[in-house]
Amino acid sequence: MAATTPASTSTQTSASNQDTLYDVAILGSGPAGYTAAIRGGQLGLKVALIEAEKVLGGTCLHVGCIPTKALLFNAEIWDHLKHAAEYGIAGIGTPQLDWSAVLARKTAIVNKHTKGLEFLMKKNKVTVVPGFGRLTGPAKDGIHTVELTAADGTKSQLKAKNLILATGSEARTLFGLKPDDRILTNIEILDIPQPPKSLIVIGAGAVGVEFGSIFASFGTEVTLVEFLPRAIPVEDEDLSKELTRLFKKRGIDMNTSCKVESIEKTETGVKVKWTTAAGKLIEKEAEKVLVAVGRAPRTRGINIESTKIETDRGFIKVNEAQLTAEPGIYAIGDIVLGLPQLAHVGSMSGIVAVSAIAGRHYRPVRRDRIPSCTYTDPQVGSAGLTEAQAKEKGYEIKVGKFPFAGNSKATIVDAHDGFVKIIADAKYGEILGVHIIGPQATELIAEAVAVMELEGTIDELMFTIHAHPTLSEAMLDAYAAVEGEAINA
Repeated sequence: MAATTPASTSTQTSASNQDTLYDVAILGSGPAGYTAAIRGGQLGLKVALIEAEKVLGGTCLHVGCIPTKALLFNAEIWDHLKHAAEYGIAGIGTPQLDWSAVLARKTAIVNKHTKGLEFLMKKNKVTVVPGFGRLTGPAKDGIHTVELTAADGTKSQLKAKNLILATGSEARTLFGLKPDDRILTNIEILDIPQPPKSLIVIGAGAVGVEFGSIFASFGTEVTLVEFLPRAIPVEDEDLSKELTRLFKKRGIDMNTSCKVESIEKTETGVKVKWTTAAGKLIEKEAEKVLVAVGRAPRTRGINIESTKIETDRGFIKVNEAQLTAEPGIYAIGDIVLGLPQLAHVGSMSGIVAVSAIAGRHYRPVRRDRIPSCTYTDPQVGSAGLTEAQAKEKGYEIKVGKFPFAGNSKATIVDAHDGFVKIIADAKYGEILGVHIIGPQATELIAEAVAVMELEGTIDELMFTIHAHPTLSEAMLDAYAAVEGEAINA
């Protein structure tokens, strides 16, 4: 975890915690937990936020979303500097990469937002309770008791009318390997002393392709190995094909439908063996290996078995209010069965849970309205049904596709690759899915989510004015492309 000042926000002693009855106690301070805590405070609830680490923010802030995207921005700037002369910037000479400064900037961003969280806890009167929280069984007389273990092993108890489990997830590994300076997870790779000369990434989901993109920009020889038939397998197939094409264009070695057979250290690096779909055994050595094969729910050790909470492979089952089978205990974020492990999903599920506890209006998390974003070069953003999913559900569909090559702003920012793809219901014109690969796709997808929430139709959107010149005009042309009437293609 990044070096930061330990959280000291509104903390209470063990004795005072034992004398306090909270409306809700939240186990875990990642995006799901801290969002629930803030909203709970806003709604007038007495909230305790329990965190075993020294800092608030969880995986996302310290070893996930935030530091990774900071590195991706550095990579983008670095790529632009390679072509500075084309933009009329002279006198730079040959740019030199100061990796220590890159890491320092990343850490500074994390520290800034860690302090921001501490401030938000004070502002919303949330009590931050250091320690590891463990369930003690069902509520007694409507009161839940959490066993707290402090860093020094001291035990105490905390009581609350409701509990929210927000314990997050952790990186899966292969073959029982332990991460070190050569076999890396998303944690270790964020603090490596220099970009490696070569890197094998096992897994081509969002984490794998993002780190592959980062280090390819910084000159690393990158190899991606994916078990499934395509990269970013949860996305529309056309996006997978385009990302693969563009990654190969960048010199990234893409390998799909491959089963990793072994990972072993050598004198100078790490050797990986994998079998292709055709049964051919491939052997390749690199300076480092990143294991990016998904994340496991962090639900062990919190004594779920002492309750009626139902699980599936460690994931917790909940209803539309995020309530588990145990009265008064809710679960949010990465530990919830069926929810994608995304920070923004965790945040919204936290808002839903605490709103339900406060007796306030809420809308359940709609799993077909969740934006998925991958911050590679080029970026990927999607929401709703893929073309294949829409067909599987029996929709008669129309598909519109507009290339960024026809967008003026894309030319201005020198990012011509990619496209916007719209899936629409053929009968009513309602937008069923939007899939973007190209410049600022992770920003543009917000329009698609809003459109689908409001059940927008092609007839309406074709007449929705978009400013010129903007990347968002690609959305307008894509809507029109559904009817074969895109202006700029």
